[in-house]
Amino acid sequence: MKLGIAGGVLLVLVAIAAFVGYSAVYTVPETRQAIVIRLGNPVRVVNEAGLHFKAPFIDSVVYIDKRILDLENPAQEIIASDQKRLVVDAFARYKIVDPLRFYQAIGTVPAANSQLATLLNAALRRVLGESSFQSVVRDERDKLMARIRDQLDREAERYGINVVDVRIRRADLPEQNSQAVYQRMQTERQREAAEFRAQGSQRAQEIRSRADRDVTVLLAEANAKGEQIRGEGDAQRNRIFAEAYNKDPDFFAFYRSMQAYESGLGHGDTRMVLKPDSEFFRYFVDPSGRMPNVPPPAQTPATPNSPTSALR
Repeated sequence: MKLGIAGGVLLVLVAIAAFVGYSAVYTVPETRQAIVIRLGNPVRVVNEAGLHFKAPFIDSVVYIDKRILDLENPAQEIIASDQKRLVVDAFARYKIVDPLRFYQAIGTVPAANSQLATLLNAALRRVLGESSFQSVVRDERDKLMARIRDQLDREAERYGINVVDVRIRRADLPEQNSQAVYQRMQTERQREAAEFRAQGSQRAQEIRSRADRDVTVLLAEANAKGEQIRGEGDAQRNRIFAEAYNKDPDFFAFYRSMQAYESGLGHGDTRMVLKPDSEFFRYFVDPSGRMPNVPPPAQTPATPNSPTSALR
C-alpha cells in the first residue's frame, strides 16, 4: 500500500517537474526575435534563433518579426506645387531593428502599420507638395522617392523601425482631370491632323497644277513637232512625186489613176455620174491612157437676126 502511494506521489512530482521544465524553455524561430517579459517589465531581447530558457511562471515571451515587412498605403489625392491634383499610390518596406523600443512604443505590427501609414501620407504630402507635376510624373521621381524614404525613416526611428524603401506605384491625374486632358490632347491632335491634311491638299493641288501645265506644254511641243514632221513628210512626198513625174510622166499618171480607181471603186454601193468620154476612165478605153478623137459638136445654123449673120 505504501509503495502504491509513493509511486503516485512520484508520478505527480515527475509531472510537475515536466510542466515546470516545459515552462522554463522557449524556441525562437529564424524569422523572429523575442523579448522576455517578467511581471510586465522587459528583461532581455533574444535575437539568436534556437532553444532558450526563462523563469517558469514568471517570465513570458513576446515574438516580433525581424523580416522586411510591407506597408500598403491607399491611393490619396495630393496637390502639387503648380496646383495640379495628383492621385498617388505608394507603398513602403520596413524592418524592426530595435524590438524593445518597438514593443514599448507600439507593441504590434498592425499598430505599426497604422502609425507608419499616417507618417507616410504626411511625408508624401510634404515632399510632393513642394514639387511640380512634371517632376513627380517624369523628371525627378527617383529623387522624390528617396526624400520621402529619408523623412519617413527619421520619423520611424523612435519606434525602433528602419524604413528600407518607399516606392510610388502610380502618380496620375484624377479621373475627371484625365478625361479633360485626354479631350484636350485629342482636340490638339485633330487640329494638327486637319492642318496636315490642308497642307497636303495644297501641296497636291500645286503638284497637280504643275503636272497639268507640264502636260499642256509637252502636248503643245509634241503637236508642233508632229506638224513640223508632218510638213516635212508632205514636202518629201511631194518632192518624190515630182521626181517620179519628171522621170516618167506616163507611168506616174497611170499609178495615180490606179490609186484613184482603188479609192473610188471600193466595195459597197459606189455610184458615179460621169460623161462617157471622161478622162477618169481613159485607161479602161486604152491601156496607154490616150483618149480617142471625139468629133466636135455640130454647130447650129445662124438665123438672119443673129449676131453671127450680122457679122457676115
